Amino acid sequence: MSWLKIESRRRRAESHELKQGGPFMSWHKTRFLSAAVAVVVAASASARAADFYSGKTITIVVGQEAGSGYDAYARVLSRHMTKYIPGKPNIVVQNMPGAGSVTAAQYLYVPATKDGTIFGLLFPGAIVEPLTGDPAKYRYDPTKFEYLGTADSGTRLCVMNASSGVNNFADLKQRKALVGATANIGPMWDYSYFFNALAGTKFQVVSGYKGPADVLLAIERGEVDGLCAIDSATILTLRPDWVNSPKVKIILQAGMEPNQKFTKLGVPSMWEYLPPEDRAVGELFVSQQVFARPFVAPPGVPQDRMDILRDAFMRAYADPEALEEASRMKIDINPLGGEAVSALVKKFYGSPKELIDRMARAIRP
Repeated sequence: MSWLKIESRRRRAESHELKQGGPFMSWHKTRFLSAAVAVVVAASASARAADFYSGKTITIVVGQEAGSGYDAYARVLSRHMTKYIPGKPNIVVQNMPGAGSVTAAQYLYVPATKDGTIFGLLFPGAIVEPLTGDPAKYRYDPTKFEYLGTADSGTRLCVMNASSGVNNFADLKQRKALVGATANIGPMWDYSYFFNALAGTKFQVVSGYKGPADVLLAIERGEVDGLCAIDSATILTLRPDWVNSPKVKIILQAGMEPNQKFTKLGVPSMWEYLPPEDRAVGELFVSQQVFARPFVAPPGVPQDRMDILRDAFMRAYADPEALEEASRMKIDINPLGGEAVSALVKKFYGSPKELIDRMARAIRP
């Protein structure tokens, strides 16, 4: 029997079963009904999530003080994100500085409500620290946060007071320099000791400053010689005149790739001073800057609400008015979505133990 005849008989049988309501009809009904139910359930969940935000207030917890570069990113987001959330909730910013954003991270992880009305902006160091420090000190697991995304991939700068006598990064291999830091954890501490261990610098760290603004003021007062390494957006927000000032010297930029804005100003990259054999541990260390301004929500936020927040996050940072405002504030917007950031964090925590141990020894002398 030919293939055409077999196929013709099969179709006649299916047609008969459809008319009679036989097994074939039952299977088709089941498949159709299942698909229809899935669509209705998904639409219903989306509608419920949309209705949820009507009349609500969303709080963005910033792990740094008001007026800082990180604070600027959060406030730009707060003014434009509500346009893209169904129900147009009110959005407020709450500053919660402390321990290099660890205080804010622990708040988001434990006591903060898990309903999608609270999320935060942390230092990337707060995401990295539990990997390299004593796990007992941290009441959160960074791999379990829900990530909205990152507003930018950052560049960090080492800055010295011109009166310190340090003219370039190479000078720091020959002379000691007193540098300020906000805490015994966090980027200013970590980068200083990282460069001591791998680039041979002689930084002496004075920690305990409340925030970056206080460290910058300490440099101006001559209390410390400088700092290493501060987020470029924070410098551009708090001290924009420092970029071309004879009073200070920007002696190094740190990042996976050189920032062309600072390269044009003659600021060398960290890779010029790191030994080739330490490239791998260096890349692991600075990879945190890919998620330089991570916005995170507590674990357990319902998925439909996370979908709304992630979508609104990306759309807000693409909003022409938001970009214009960011330009006036001299902060760069180069967002990366939440799923990509989450994957990067998990990859970071899955790094080879040898590299993690080397990085930990460098920043925890």
